Amino acid sequence: MTTPNASAAAVHWSVQGMLVEYLTSGRLAEVVYRDSAGQIRMVHDVIRDLFSRAGHEYILLGRGSMVSLDHIITLDGRTLAVSR
Repeated sequence: MTTPNASAAAVHWSVQGMLVEYLTSGRLAEVVYRDSAGQIRMVHDVIRDLFSRAGHEYILLGRGSMVSLDHIITLDGRTLAVSR
């Protein structure tokens, strides 16, 4: 897991803490997000990694999907507050 930098899409510390909790516990999460085609997707999976790439924050799901945090609508019913 990498430390987020001061970028255009910075993750709020409370969101960061919540994601780290999922990451370390290995528990299943319901992730509702908008894919690259604009379709809303819902998956039930574990979060394997949280990282920054090219100034954006991402999670890596257990099945290999990489999801940008700014595309996540809810995580277990809770809205993620990602500042821009």
